[in-house]
Amino acid sequence: MSNNNWYATEDWYAPLKREEPAKVVQPVAAEEPELPKKKSKKGFWAAAIAFLLTFAIVIGLCMPAILKTRENPPSEAPKSSTSPERPSQERPSGERDADKPEATQRPSDGLEDGEMPEDWDEFFANYYQDVDTASAEVNIARGELPDSFKLQIKPAAGKELSLQELYEKCSPSIVAISGYIDGQSGYNWGTGVILSADGLILTNTHVIDTCDRATVTLYDDREFEARLIGYDTISDIAVLKIEATGLTPAEFGESASLRVGDRVAAIGNPLGDNFRSTLTDGIISAISRDISYKGRTMTLLQTNTALNEGNSGGALFNMYGQVVGITNMKMMSSFSSIEGIGFAIPTSTVETVVNSMVRYGEVRGRPSIGVTVGGIPPEAMAQYKLPSGLYITDVLESSDAWKQGVRPGDILTEVNHIPVSTTTEVNDIKNQYGVGDSLHFTIWRNGEILEFDVLLMDTNDLYGG
Repeated sequence: MSNNNWYATEDWYAPLKREEPAKVVQPVAAEEPELPKKKSKKGFWAAAIAFLLTFAIVIGLCMPAILKTRENPPSEAPKSSTSPERPSQERPSGERDADKPEATQRPSDGLEDGEMPEDWDEFFANYYQDVDTASAEVNIARGELPDSFKLQIKPAAGKELSLQELYEKCSPSIVAISGYIDGQSGYNWGTGVILSADGLILTNTHVIDTCDRATVTLYDDREFEARLIGYDTISDIAVLKIEATGLTPAEFGESASLRVGDRVAAIGNPLGDNFRSTLTDGIISAISRDISYKGRTMTLLQTNTALNEGNSGGALFNMYGQVVGITNMKMMSSFSSIEGIGFAIPTSTVETVVNSMVRYGEVRGRPSIGVTVGGIPPEAMAQYKLPSGLYITDVLESSDAWKQGVRPGDILTEVNHIPVSTTTEVNDIKNQYGVGDSLHFTIWRNGEILEFDVLLMDTNDLYGG
């Protein structure tokens, strides 16, 4: 599925970075007595005349440009504030590399003023951007895997809580996380959720990405050094461990039972230590919202609950005081105001990832195809007489898709004989199967129909987690 959104995607994952301000002593200048100012009518009129002349000159210079703009108004769709490098415009005759669920589109390239390249390969080279699929790298010292822990999702019970009751019950389960990078001043700042009474802490991977040390500050201001149990780039989930006992673990509820309009509340640490344990509330705005970041599609809950930098890794609660999501994104733009569009990882995802992570130190058994695909815009379909489907921009050489002969530039029209035109449709089919199972691909290549049976592989074997 193409991504022609104009908002800044890179900012969604950026953890709050707190800089240690340098202390600067300003010299104190000796005070001088203020002299009375003499009014001058001559100076006033001279300044006024100079201003009017300057104004007239500026208007005269700008008028042609203003008229030209009115004749040719700018495009209504602004470009993304991020500008990744363009992909290679060379299309190998037979082979290339990579896997990512989705490619990122340039909103206007190839379509400005109705101009389109003669060659459809050139069109897609301009239309799609390279996607950064680099995995996170966390260098925090590893801790021992817990002997027996399993995250359990419980159905809601009892009566709904007031916001005051919810805060009193749930705030002791929320912690502050500081991630440090050796040799750099300042630190990353985020939020975490207590999983167990003996110190397992859940947070976002991007909060501790590139860090070699992390500390956890509890609700009562006690601070502990953290060790790493595991982290996962694709789900943006990480688990830490501190040496503490008697903590208040959060209760986790069913995200699958949520409906649009349900009330929710978030507790986190936005904008730094001064705003620790902040409560905000709102509703569930959408269920199963597919959001693409770094070439991977995450299925998230959308909420209008106020979220800010530093909320990452915190909890989104239902009104029974149960965690139903882990807040990890908000929509941002460098040139337009965006309010009330935040996202959270649903507990249906959290449960699977955490239970694999605490057992193995990583997520195992997650199937992946090994291809990057993007939607085909109607303009290109009509101009180049292309079939409905998904344009394959990249194929990992380590994948079975590559081994079987799937190549960049192919168009995927069917999976298991089911027509597909979005990444969601492909993922819905793929997620019905496991590692080692096969999917049947129908491919259009330069007017020829090809058939491939592609083996699903463990994501870690393709991406390294």
